[in-house]
Amino acid sequence: MPNIPVSFDTSWISPLTERMHEDGPWDKWELFKLALEAEEAMAVREFDQLQCLKYLPLLSPFPHQLQTAERVLNDMRGRAILADEVGLGKTIEAGLIMKEYMVRGLAKKILVLVPASLVIQWTKELQQKFGIPAVAQKKEYMWRQHEVVVASIDTAKRDPHRRHVLDIDYDMLIIDEAHKLKNKRTRNYQFVKEIRKKYCLLLTATPIQNEMDELYNLINLLKPGHLGHSTSFSSNYVEGKRQSKNSDKLREEIEKVMIRNKRSDGGIQFTSRRVQSIPIELSQEEMELYEGVTRFVRDQYQTGAGLFNSLALITLQREVCSSKEASFMTLYNMHQRTSEDSPLRGRILELVEMIKRIETHSKAAKTVELIQEINDKVIIFTEYRATQNYLQKYLHDHGITSVPFRGGFKRSKKDWMTDLFQNRAQVLIATEAGGEGINLQFCNQVINYDMPWNPMRVEQRIGRVHRLGQKRDVHIYNLSTVGTIEEHILKLLYEKIDLFEMVIGELDDIVERLNLNSSLEENLTQIIMDSKSAREMALKLDNMGHAIRASRQQHASPALSEAAEQ
Repeated sequence: MPNIPVSFDTSWISPLTERMHEDGPWDKWELFKLALEAEEAMAVREFDQLQCLKYLPLLSPFPHQLQTAERVLNDMRGRAILADEVGLGKTIEAGLIMKEYMVRGLAKKILVLVPASLVIQWTKELQQKFGIPAVAQKKEYMWRQHEVVVASIDTAKRDPHRRHVLDIDYDMLIIDEAHKLKNKRTRNYQFVKEIRKKYCLLLTATPIQNEMDELYNLINLLKPGHLGHSTSFSSNYVEGKRQSKNSDKLREEIEKVMIRNKRSDGGIQFTSRRVQSIPIELSQEEMELYEGVTRFVRDQYQTGAGLFNSLALITLQREVCSSKEASFMTLYNMHQRTSEDSPLRGRILELVEMIKRIETHSKAAKTVELIQEINDKVIIFTEYRATQNYLQKYLHDHGITSVPFRGGFKRSKKDWMTDLFQNRAQVLIATEAGGEGINLQFCNQVINYDMPWNPMRVEQRIGRVHRLGQKRDVHIYNLSTVGTIEEHILKLLYEKIDLFEMVIGELDDIVERLNLNSSLEENLTQIIMDSKSAREMALKLDNMGHAIRASRQQHASPALSEAAEQ
């Protein structure tokens, strides 16, 4: 074995011995002062005050956002449901909380799960506004390589990504659009429940939607056991699927884990909403199709044949008000489902022939006219994919540039469409996916081509443009075809019960208080299907509108709604 020379450096012994004898000097005075200044700068002198603000020179949070961050830090120990109304900046609140925990050294490994269309938006906001080195997850190795990862929940729950996520101990988990986790039987719910996390933030503008169990599931995901076992929760707080009991106690428990800021609280200045109804006269051929479909729908419902349920039938009637293309697709699918010897086939084919005779499209023509008058960027919301495709072609034929936006697009395509709309196209034609999460404050014109019956979906749509950061008044145009179900519903929602002035959640509370069945949408469907004539339907809807308006004026919202709004 060869000899390896080994030598020792002993030059340090003499200086060290001399310093020990003289008790110094141990370091340079200048370096000591710098170290002291660094420690003083990093010192957390008061635990209940936000330390992150000194590191955010480009951000000026609103008072309600600072108060929310402080409450989560001091009272909720990093586990909270952020349930502000649409447009009040839940992302900013989550960013403040995340930054605070990072500054204090309490959080390093962080996962943000959001809908696919919001991944890039979240990543940019965390980087640009908070200086957080977040990355958008793209490759399998990124789960472990980066400390702050923003990812689609649909991607994260699938293999091979799932095993990486579940193997990591996260300091903080943030979930946007968390109301999608309300059903504990879904894969998303079970997946999130398995993720190991110390702190957790759930973001949603609609923490309470329908049944009490959904509220329990969301809170149990955040803080297991907070409301007890599901059996004890039901016996202590639930009276019927949507009615609460022991409301004061329930509200007290909810306030421990949920923060909800409202526009009506004051101190937050928003631009105005200017809502306008646009009536549209159908051509003779279009009205004949509508009346033919209406007869078909009522006959099928009243005979109770069972081949088509009431939802499919009412959807067909609504599609006729949207476009002949949308109704054609539904009729085609109905035709495929009927047997060759069924008399229904003949009636369906008659309706298809009526569609073929229609050469005009009154609603699309009015939309083009409206866009030309506006002469600015416009978002069009439609309920149906076929209508979306037709509108894009129709606008192109009239010299108007547009891009589509819908749920089926991959994340990169959604980002591309949003960028094209901001920088090149005049119009964005969106299905309901466009009403979720994305911020489009550069636009202030919204056309509701088809009006949804769920008030929250209307609010989600408008919230894309009417939010903090919007500098101009927001103009909302609601299209409705005269003499159709669409006109009746718009009058009910807008004129009779002041939909656009109502607080989120208030309408469902009123419906429940009036002992109506289930949700507003289902009540409307039942009224329409049970009415023997258009006059009877209009009268029932009118009476319903008066009852809701009277109830709103005479009674306060129940405790459950109040709890959600705290």
